[in-house]
Amino acid sequence: MEQIKPSPFGAANFEARTVKDIIEPAESIFNKISVKTALDEMQARASDSSPVIDQRGELLGTVSKNKMNRKVGGFGHDPKTEPVEAQIETNNPYCFEDQTVAEAEQMMLNAQVGEVPVVTREKLLVGTISIEAIAQEKRRRNAWNLLKYYPAAENATIGCSMPLLHHQ
Repeated sequence: MEQIKPSPFGAANFEARTVKDIIEPAESIFNKISVKTALDEMQARASDSSPVIDQRGELLGTVSKNKMNRKVGGFGHDPKTEPVEAQIETNNPYCFEDQTVAEAEQMMLNAQVGEVPVVTREKLLVGTISIEAIAQEKRRRNAWNLLKYYPAAENATIGCSMPLLHHQ
């Protein structure tokens, strides 16, 4: 992978930036808790879904409030005793921290999701990446490209001069 040289403004070639450059912290759920505890944790975070990890921190999949409510409550299971492990969705998209931001964006667009977990190559959860974070990165990149395109703008002073009129 190509080394990215930092710019004075913290921007680099968007296509070469890696996911770990714009990663966001992830709040996860431990796989050995009950569905009720998982729902309570998600409620406290105002989250509809959450990554699920084991004791090593390995991503096992994700759980969704709606699906747990339907499957557990809808089938008459007790959410206090039902393990969250049985409710894990394993076919959800995720990306690796060393993938490019452009690859992560394309993967999310293909999967039609707004956020995905980010893992190491050993599948240990390190954070999340969202379409919004990618959009912000693109806005920063566009601002940097404007400065590169108009190099005089970097040191330019914007202003005007106008004589002051004094009323007596």
